[in-house]
Amino acid sequence: MTKTLLAGGVAATLLVVSLGGCQKPEAAKPAVDAGKIADAVKADAQQLVADFNAHDAVKSVAHDAPGFVGMAHGSANVVGPDGDLAATKLQVADPATKITVKDETVDVAVAGDMAIYRATYTFTFTDPKTKTPKTEIGNWLIGYKAQSDGTWKIAWDVVSDTPAPAAAKSA
Repeated sequence: MTKTLLAGGVAATLLVVSLGGCQKPEAAKPAVDAGKIADAVKADAQQLVADFNAHDAVKSVAHDAPGFVGMAHGSANVVGPDGDLAATKLQVADPATKITVKDETVDVAVAGDMAIYRATYTFTFTDPKTKTPKTEIGNWLIGYKAQSDGTWKIAWDVVSDTPAPAAAKSA
């Protein structure tokens, strides 16, 4: 009887092992093309700048994901595309408003579902107190998320001004 139990146990083990070999292996996930994602994100950020400089608030905000949060120095957070639209309409109503960016970099998450765009910016606008043009420089971080339709949208952004460069000292 012990031999029968032993043989049955071995047979059951072999059956389980052989059935395990019949399972389909998990499909390999395609490799993330970080360069392609970085190019798409950078192109979107550049289009955002062009839309903003064209003073088109609607097109500017079309880059936002549904849960967008905008964070800027000295201001309350802007929440959602509707909140961003209201804030952007105020900004682009100023004819002097213009933004330029440089030193653009995009970091892509290993999973390929998020990317961070970094740049320095120069923002020109009319100072509400003096009614004269004013220029601000700073850092701009934009968190992008992949959308279900394959596009990239802005989940959040942070604008942080920096001090003006120190004047060169004369010799």
